[in-house]
Formats: sequence, structure tokens, C-alpha cells
Amino acid sequence: MPKKASAKKPAAKESKTVLFERVAFIGIGLIGASMALAMRRAGLVRSIVAVARRPKTRKTALDLKIVDEATKDYAKAVVGADLVVIATPVGTNSAIAKAIAAHLKPGAIVTDVGSVKQAVVDAIAPHLPKNVHFVPGHPIAGTEHSGPEAGFAELFDNRWTILTPPPRTSAKATAKIEEMWTKIGAKVARMEPAHHDMVLAITSHLPHLIAYTIVGTATDLGGDLKQEVIKYSASGFRDFTRIAASDPVMWRDIFLNNREAVLEILQRFTEDLTAMQRVIRKGDGQALEDSFTRTRAIRRGIIEAKQA
Repeated sequence: MPKKASAKKPAAKESKTVLFERVAFIGIGLIGASMALAMRRAGLVRSIVAVARRPKTRKTALDLKIVDEATKDYAKAVVGADLVVIATPVGTNSAIAKAIAAHLKPGAIVTDVGSVKQAVVDAIAPHLPKNVHFVPGHPIAGTEHSGPEAGFAELFDNRWTILTPPPRTSAKATAKIEEMWTKIGAKVARMEPAHHDMVLAITSHLPHLIAYTIVGTATDLGGDLKQEVIKYSASGFRDFTRIAASDPVMWRDIFLNNREAVLEILQRFTEDLTAMQRVIRKGDGQALEDSFTRTRAIRRGIIEAKQA
């Protein structure tokens, strides 16, 4: 079970650590709620407002003291906000940018949390006023759970957040977003959007695609065999089902908006899988052992980097 948001709102610190007077979250699911809670924990914000379409989501965010206000009105939420965080599936970004553009205050910073970056830059940047700063971001953290009740302040601790500011983005605005992420526990790196998308295609997007496919294969099995697969699931299959339980709308939009990078990495994977198939058919145990030895080192590297 995910850690739930605390029902008691931590008081914002009256100190120099406050970075934003008012923050508006467009979307308050796992990532948005976790950011809001982490920002409160660090005393970085005085008031938080969230936009959510469903009354139940707004009520939950208010009841759990994640936000101070909740509305379905984009304009009402962003007026006067120093920071606007777009935390919705990336396919909605263009429409949201159009809806909020005229209501953003001069000097406001807009950021996002999407797992795709070039498509996000293309969807949001053209609609924002010149006196508003856009600093795209991607926190590499999450669980298979969704909704504000799944949020917890520790989600980003010791995890990477990648910023992909477009050319001519204000250095001061970028530094402020980097400071915000650092103070809520994350490590920060900067990348070009296209490079980010290629890196994430192999570290995140392809594994999700494989997980969805493998679990889909199990779903299509005959009744008795399917039940036995579920009953006797080993750790590998259980891990795949956890990944495949992720938000389907979010992942639909990720694959559609990063299709070129995903297809390139998928082609490489298909070639490697075909080569492995030949090795198994030939009964080449040494080739299998050599391959598994090389890949085992990746896991060790992840553990040493404290990302396990």
C-alpha cells in the first residue's frame, strides 16, 4: 500500500526558505500531491491551490490538507500564482497552456512533471506570454498508485529530477526550480529535451511497454492456465504486474508523444531478443551466461547509485 498523505497539514515555515507565495497545481494526482506535501514539509510555499475536474478529487485534496483551495476553474487557480505546475497527462498540455496563458501574472514560472519533454515543450511554450518563464521538468519517481490519496512527501527523496529548459529560458527561473526540487529531496540534472526522451525511452518507456505486453499475454491465456499464472506468480511476473498497473491514460500519452524514441529503442530490443532466441535454440550456455553476467552489472550499478 502507498503511504498516504498526512491528514494534518504541516505549517509553512515563516523563514527565508519560502520560495513561492502561491503555487497552483493543474492536476493533483500522485505526483502533484506528493510535490505539494514535500513543498509544505520544506516550508517552501505559503498557499497551494489545485485544479481537478472531479469533485471527489477536489474534496480528497482538501480533506487531506494537501491544498488550501481546490477548483475546476483554470483561470481562478493560476491568477496570482508565482508557480504553476502542470501535472496532467501530456496529451492535455496544449489545451491547458491555452486556457491559462491570459491569466498568468508577469514573472510567473510554469513547470511540468511529464515523462516526455520535447513534445511538452512544443505543446506549452508557444502559448505562454513572453513575460512568463517556462522550465519543463521530469521527476523520475512514482508508484503504480494514483490520485491525491496516493501522495506522500518522501516520494522524491534521493530521486533524480531532470530539467529541460528551452533556449533563452531565464537562468534565474531555472535556478529557482532547481532549488525547489533540491529542497524537497531530489537530485537535479539538466538535459536537452530530445536527449531526455531517448534516455527515458530505454529506462522507463520500454520497460512499461514490455510489462503491459507480458501481462496482456497472461490475460489472453485460457481460464485454468490464467488462474494458475496468477496463483503461482513469481517475483518477476509480480513486478511486471505492478508496472502494468500504472495509469493507462498517462502511459497512452507518453507512447504517443515519444513514439520516435520508443520505436527506435524497441527496434534495438527486438533485434537483441531475436539474437537471444537464436542462442537459446542453439543451446549455447556460455553465451547465455556471458550475457547475464554483463546485465547483472547494471543492477549493481543501480544499487551503488542508491536508486534501487
